[in-house]
Amino acid sequence: MRSARDSHTIVRSEGEILPDIDGLWSILKSCRLCPRRCLVDRTSGATGFCRSGLKVRLARAALHFWEEPPVSGTSGSGAVFFSNCSLRCAFCQNHLISHGGRGADLDVQGLVRVIRRVSSKGPHNINMVSASHYMPQAAAALHRSAPLPPVVWNSNAYEDVRALRMLEGLVDVYLPDLKYRDESLAVKYSSAPGYFKAATAAILEMYRQCGDPVFNEDGIIERGLIVRHLVLPGHTDDTKAVLRWVAGNLPKTVYVSLMAQYVPTHRAGEFPEIDRTLTEREYNEVVDYFIALGLENGYRQGLESAATEFTPDFDLEGIL
Repeated sequence: MRSARDSHTIVRSEGEILPDIDGLWSILKSCRLCPRRCLVDRTSGATGFCRSGLKVRLARAALHFWEEPPVSGTSGSGAVFFSNCSLRCAFCQNHLISHGGRGADLDVQGLVRVIRRVSSKGPHNINMVSASHYMPQAAAALHRSAPLPPVVWNSNAYEDVRALRMLEGLVDVYLPDLKYRDESLAVKYSSAPGYFKAATAAILEMYRQCGDPVFNEDGIIERGLIVRHLVLPGHTDDTKAVLRWVAGNLPKTVYVSLMAQYVPTHRAGEFPEIDRTLTEREYNEVVDYFIALGLENGYRQGLESAATEFTPDFDLEGIL
């Protein structure tokens, strides 16, 4: 079990109790949690690109067994799925919640109850899935939920470095998805200008906070960074560019998860070049490149992982 957090300043606004860590509560009054910097006042009910206001919207909180082996282990990861998103990925497997907004709205105390409830099921960790656009609320809830098993921050990496600093001491494991090196792909498929510059800066901040991976005697990660990358069909060159950045900017002790689980879902049919799953040749090509770069630690998936059956039912389990 992790120790209780150091105390943070708490401020009140319209009945909500939220953290003001180094003045970052002001971010929601002129929202700049992600590189889009919409500057809307979310405390007044306004929403920006992510369509999120002051309350958090949740779609599911339950044991989850389909993450990387050191995250899911044998007991499962206590995954809390947040609705809405700062990206608009055309191929998003969770589009019902990330784009469609399915879920229930809760205040910070409601989020605390959800976190404690899923923690009581005995997971290896608490897995905050796509919570970046609710960072102040999530930080407040994690602080008030302690003690907890290790906390995993599972994100798209399209985050602001200054905002990420409010999570320092609250998050033990960062699990970012470094999606693209090519700016044109980030804009085309995810409507995310400046993605690579923002995401790599965020990942370096994550490493600064949590450092090298630390595993317990059962092989479960307790601290550190695992960088994910979803290999897109027809875009192995971009995957190689992502891997070159990892090899050149992070220690070899960092783990990389090369995901083969791409399924052409949601709006993928609008882009013929990605309207299919990966071939074995494509995936083996990037695995071989990973090895050729001298990267030492990582995880690979079987092509059978490219199936919609691994997408959870977003039925509000564990929320209401």
